[in-house]
Amino acid sequence: MRPLFRNASFIVLGAALVLVTVFSMQAADKRKAAPAKTGPNYTIVNTDGQHLIVVNNRNNTVYFYAIDPEAKIGDDLKLRGSVNLNDVGKDSLKPVTTKAFRGKDK
Repeated sequence: MRPLFRNASFIVLGAALVLVTVFSMQAADKRKAAPAKTGPNYTIVNTDGQHLIVVNNRNNTVYFYAIDPEAKIGDDLKLRGSVNLNDVGKDSLKPVTTKAFRGKDK
């Protein structure tokens, strides 16, 4: 009985070792697949006191801010529009303007 018990225990330990190895490899693959979120959320592309162009690096959008035409430098910057950078490479890009900005044009 002793050799039979020993052989059975080797088989059980071997199977356990194989299972642990397989599950460890699967967990490592899942960790590698998740993209690392590093870097800044926003990047300031340009500013001159009257205008501000910002890129949202998380959702690939460019935002354009400007002061009102009669305002002085240092007054509040207001969102004028945005462009989705996922459309880069297409024949044309369509900017999205804000309602407040469109109202001043008309």
